[in-house]
Amino acid sequence: MSFIKHLKEEFQVIQERDPAIKTPLEVLLYPSFRVMIKYRRAHKLYKKGHYFLARLISQRAARKTGIEIHPGATIGKGLFIDHGSGVIIGETTIIGDNVTLYQGVTLGGTGKETGKRHPTIGDNVMISAGAKIIGSFTVGDNSKIGAGSVVLKEVPPNCTVVGIPGRVVRQQNMKIPRDNMDQCNLPDPVQDDISTLKKENARLENLVEELERELHSCREKRDRELRAREMREQQCCSQKQIVEDQEEEIRR
Repeated sequence: MSFIKHLKEEFQVIQERDPAIKTPLEVLLYPSFRVMIKYRRAHKLYKKGHYFLARLISQRAARKTGIEIHPGATIGKGLFIDHGSGVIIGETTIIGDNVTLYQGVTLGGTGKETGKRHPTIGDNVMISAGAKIIGSFTVGDNSKIGAGSVVLKEVPPNCTVVGIPGRVVRQQNMKIPRDNMDQCNLPDPVQDDISTLKKENARLENLVEELERELHSCREKRDRELRAREMREQQCCSQKQIVEDQEEEIRR
């Protein structure tokens, strides 16, 4: 691919997903554009077995752009890294087409295991700022990872993941993330749980208040019955005393 053709394609990708860009030449200033040029050179060298030269190129690119891409990673077309500072892509990572990464994203492995140890990212995936995807599993096509999430297990296609550890929230309206770049209006299952607990707590408080009213009413009814019974007993005692007094007078 010629440099001019690559420049045009990168401009289309960035223009599609970043409203800040105004002219094609601005693409030259984007860390994403610069690091991907270096990555392609390093990746070719890596596949030919020139590991030192490949790592040398990738490390120089990392120092200049703040984006560290291991030359062994496999990246599809249309990758856009917005801002990019702090982005890390591990050696066995596989990234599909039209993926968007924001600053601080880590596509990392766990421990020192060999073989495939980094995630596989499907097509049209958006990974928001500060998200960490750790381990050898797949993030399905058209999925969206919320900012600051820590994903430790597989994500099905057409899903949104939020929280630590990341939890999947299925979407009824399956918009492709590259068309909808909203990082903010994501489902929040923690807040949903808190709201549910608040409603349940309010229901229990109302139930306790109702039981207290019923208990108070029962106590008042019992007290009235006890007073009435005491009065009847007193009347019976008085009448009995009167009868006894009359009988005593008659005997006299």
